[in-house]
Amino acid sequence: MIKAPGRRGSAVCCRGVTLDVGSHAILSDISLTVEAGSFVGLFGPNGAGKTTFLRALLGLVQVESGDIMLFGDAVTRGSRSIGYMPQSRTPNGATLTGRDLLASGFDGGKWGVPWVSRAGYAEIEAVLEAVDAVSLADRRLGSLSGGERQRLLIAQALLGSPRLLLLDEPLASLDPARMREMALLLRDVARKREMTVICSAHDINPLMGVMDTVLCLARGQARIGPVDEVVTSEVLSALYGAPVEVCHAPSGRVLVSADGL
Repeated sequence: MIKAPGRRGSAVCCRGVTLDVGSHAILSDISLTVEAGSFVGLFGPNGAGKTTFLRALLGLVQVESGDIMLFGDAVTRGSRSIGYMPQSRTPNGATLTGRDLLASGFDGGKWGVPWVSRAGYAEIEAVLEAVDAVSLADRRLGSLSGGERQRLLIAQALLGSPRLLLLDEPLASLDPARMREMALLLRDVARKREMTVICSAHDINPLMGVMDTVLCLARGQARIGPVDEVVTSEVLSALYGAPVEVCHAPSGRVLVSADGL
């Protein structure tokens, strides 16, 4: 499905993209557009290709066929226009402080905490403030909760003022209240910094009211669009190839039930 870009233009444009892992096609001939400034919730069953898709946007997974454009340019590995929070993200060095962790983001290819300029430290303070983590800056990583460490890792992904923020399961391991709190924080940061966000998650509910676009991956295919157009029984049943029931509760929560998935 191709979603025509709006007035803001496209942040991501995939045309006939196939992504393989080994000899297995994870995504097959998908075409989609993510409008600049969108907050996209990325969903799909385990093995559907969510992480592979994000890594392809980073230039870390080679496209088997088709092409991917970011803000009108071809994907390049190491682009400073992209911020990334990976799924596997246990920070090394329990004795390092939060500020040390962020300082390492300026030159992650070198051993140890690098020298950071005055301007660099000013940027570190700005991203700490953006995610409400100033109080965590001087605490040791080993003393922080999972949610607190995730705030610091999101702050690290904001270094360099990226135009596109890719988040792989940033709500994982959080309780429901903290999931919602984190989702709202991400929405506010994205709005203030005018970023495009693609955020993968297992549970759709914490992102309800936060995301304006849903991207679902299943069986090698993709479907993208507004929440009320994609999160329906008819669309998800066709995408998953199995009966799917979608129920919208008065509270705004969504229950997705499927047999055999």
